[in-house]
Amino acid sequence: MKNKRIHSFFAVLLWLFFNNANIFAQCAMCKSSVESDLAAGGSIGEGLNTGILYLMIIPYVILMTGAYFFFKKPIDAKIKVWRDKHFPAKEAN
Repeated sequence: MKNKRIHSFFAVLLWLFFNNANIFAQCAMCKSSVESDLAAGGSIGEGLNTGILYLMIIPYVILMTGAYFFFKKPIDAKIKVWRDKHFPAKEAN
């Protein structure tokens, strides 16, 4: 089960790594659109940075949520073992 999770994780990681061909293609288009709009006196570029940050944060939130649920059980188990080792329960007399 653990090997299957690790293999799935690396498969998704490799897919994301090699599937980024179109990422940089949009930057030049957005930049030229905003520059031409600002030169014409428009205001479309004012909210562009906020929009970019909003779109950038969403994948990180999704990844952090997934990592939390993925690593929650193993970490809780290690904490329980450590707690039992260092703070053993007192036996009742």
